[in-house]
Amino acid sequence: MHASSPLQFLPTRGRPNSGFTLIELMIVVAIIAIVAAIAYPSFMNQIRKSRRSDAVVAMQRIQQAQERWRAGNTDYASAVSVLTANDASITTSSEKGYYTLATAATAGATGTGYTITATAASGTTQTSDTGCTTLTITVSSGNVSYTPTACWSK
Repeated sequence: MHASSPLQFLPTRGRPNSGFTLIELMIVVAIIAIVAAIAYPSFMNQIRKSRRSDAVVAMQRIQQAQERWRAGNTDYASAVSVLTANDASITTSSEKGYYTLATAATAGATGTGYTITATAASGTTQTSDTGCTTLTITVSSGNVSYTPTACWSK
């Protein structure tokens, strides 16, 4: 008899192990799906938050235009259209189109204040920006307030 290794006579069952089984592949797919289900909503919230800057920039542009208007008039402009006549960079929508803009003079002809409102444009993901679909700057007698306060990162 030959001296041989005892492992030579053990039968091999099926193919040698190489690659992944279907079960292992399905477990990996399930893990990826769970991670994606958790990460995607958080990612979209961050995107919406960053897109608020589109409204902030547009509102600040209107705020500056209102102050320029007031320097030459007895009151603030009553609408964005009044400001666009003097400044072509002022529009009724934000630069990237995520918000529509409006302004209104408060306290009538006394010229003591105005309100600028940015509303999430329909058909954009900003309409899902819970609690922050409408951003407002109110200037009254030189005091500025931003609402809703949680939506204004400072």
